[in-house]
Amino acid sequence: MGLIRLVVFGFLLLSVIYLCVSWYSRSVRREKLEKQWDAENPDGHDMVGRQTYITQGMIDYNDSIRPKLLLLIYVVPALAVGVILYMTNAN
Repeated sequence: MGLIRLVVFGFLLLSVIYLCVSWYSRSVRREKLEKQWDAENPDGHDMVGRQTYITQGMIDYNDSIRPKLLLLIYVVPALAVGVILYMTNAN
């Protein structure tokens, strides 16, 4: 019963951490794109072009490997717990 509780609460905790890190990573990338646009277009009049640039940049970000690496937030702790359980119960 304790293992089931560990898995459920661990998954919930890791999901909260994943969502927070994912949100932070996306916001940092969006801010970087906004700064790049502002540096390349100092007049700041083309708001439609700016939004298109940022949207395309975020689509490119979603297709990159970085958001997929965030899934390691689930994998690494699960492997660590598995190894600890194995080493504790091994003869």
